Amino acid sequence: MNTPASDEKARASHTPVSDVVAIVPAAGVGKRMRAACPKQYLTINDKTLLEHTVHYLLAHPSISQVVVAIGAEDEYFQDTSLVNDERVIVTTGGRERADSVLAGLKVTNATWVMVHDAARPCVRHDDIDALILAATEHEDGALLACPVRDTMKRGNRENGVDSTVCREQLWHALTPQMFKRESLFTALESALARSLAVTDEASAIEFAGGSPKLVVGHADNIKVTQPEDLALAAFFLTQRATQG
Repeated sequence: MNTPASDEKARASHTPVSDVVAIVPAAGVGKRMRAACPKQYLTINDKTLLEHTVHYLLAHPSISQVVVAIGAEDEYFQDTSLVNDERVIVTTGGRERADSVLAGLKVTNATWVMVHDAARPCVRHDDIDALILAATEHEDGALLACPVRDTMKRGNRENGVDSTVCREQLWHALTPQMFKRESLFTALESALARSLAVTDEASAIEFAGGSPKLVVGHADNIKVTQPEDLALAAFFLTQRATQG
């Protein structure tokens, strides 16, 4: 199996499209962080997670705009540096992630869109390069992912071990995930109309009969979910800045 390190040269800076719009759903409240504000507004080095994420996306040569879907009662976004960036479009998100992504899709006519978590600031540009290449070559789009490394257990209702699950062909789904706008829009609308559980954009494409391409990404592309994740993200961001 190829690894991120072995794919570096192949990825290079091959970017077959140059007008991708990134959608960042940021309407969640992040209850698991047990913080005083939504997790996307927690700070690392005086910048919110949302600012780290959006600024880095916009620094990629293939991403022309970022659509941020915020909560209807969001009182934090107006205090970020993003309000002064004309490349950032703000829209009102919904109760669920799929609702926010759909709201973002409605304010852009881009051919290609990628969806990225607001609290996942450590993604690498070379992973985005690889994602763009795979998505534009694959009919059903693509997503960054990491092969499962640990032994997997299926639990029962009492938190006992029910069985050991073979980890072969199991992956951790990451973001960004990239698709043609029309395909994702149709898939999300259909899934929501059927009350299906859309946990990420790839699952909506799967419900529509598609099979998105898995693209091996770096494991440091973490999502800040628990309190201890913030320090880890800060470390990875420092490493990225040092490496240029």
